[in-house]
Amino acid sequence: MAADHAVLLRRRRSSKFALIFDACDNEQPGFRHQTGGRDMTMTRRLDGDSKTLMASVYDRLRSDIVDGELRPGARLRFDELKDSYGVGLSPLREALTRLAAEKLVVLEEHKGFRVAPISRSDLMDLLFMRQEIESLAIRRSIERGDDQWESGVVAAIHALGKRSSLTPDGHIDPEWENRHRAFHDSLVAACDSPRLMLYRCQLTDHADRYRKLSHHYSSSGRDHLVEHCALSDAVVARDAETANQLIRNHLARTVEIIMTDEDLRDSGFDD
Repeated sequence: MAADHAVLLRRRRSSKFALIFDACDNEQPGFRHQTGGRDMTMTRRLDGDSKTLMASVYDRLRSDIVDGELRPGARLRFDELKDSYGVGLSPLREALTRLAAEKLVVLEEHKGFRVAPISRSDLMDLLFMRQEIESLAIRRSIERGDDQWESGVVAAIHALGKRSSLTPDGHIDPEWENRHRAFHDSLVAACDSPRLMLYRCQLTDHADRYRKLSHHYSSSGRDHLVEHCALSDAVVARDAETANQLIRNHLARTVEIIMTDEDLRDSGFDD
């Protein structure tokens, strides 16, 4: 009798669970999908947050390297970076890997990451590449640019001319830096080659790092506005040959000034 009761109880439980699963599968066909949807939404949200965090720390690290806050050759230790940037290991590793692909950071086997070093040979190679890329981009913009592009160049040189390159204490003014970058960007804005512009942007960031590390750049007494106005005039006049020569001379002059900076020796510049 007891055995029969036990069998009956098991059958009732089995039937009860079967009804529950039937209700999930038949009466509420969307139940499992809805639950999975919530899980998927949560996963996507976490992935999105992780990517946003990585992008944020990447931007901050990149800015600190280009601005010279993180010196050339400096070791990038994860424990120190986690404290400084307030993020975990995963976004830091992703950001550094991305910066290594851009040659702003190097990864040494068994040693880890460090800020990319600087050298005279690298600066000269950078000058060569920038002269070629900037010249090509300006030529393409002159060929393809319309009235709106010309207006952008005129507006950019006007904004640049209204700001002094130096602060009262003799340092490069950050707002002038922004306008300076905007002016050079305006010259090539009609280039119509996204890949060329991407490569140009990377080269410009590398050049900016040298420029911001050099104390001579801010104390050279150079008349930036005269050089920039000449460039603007040639571009708006659609004089590609003059614009080509002016941009090459402009970039070379910057490198000449940096080359004389003895303070850069502490960063391995003589290598």
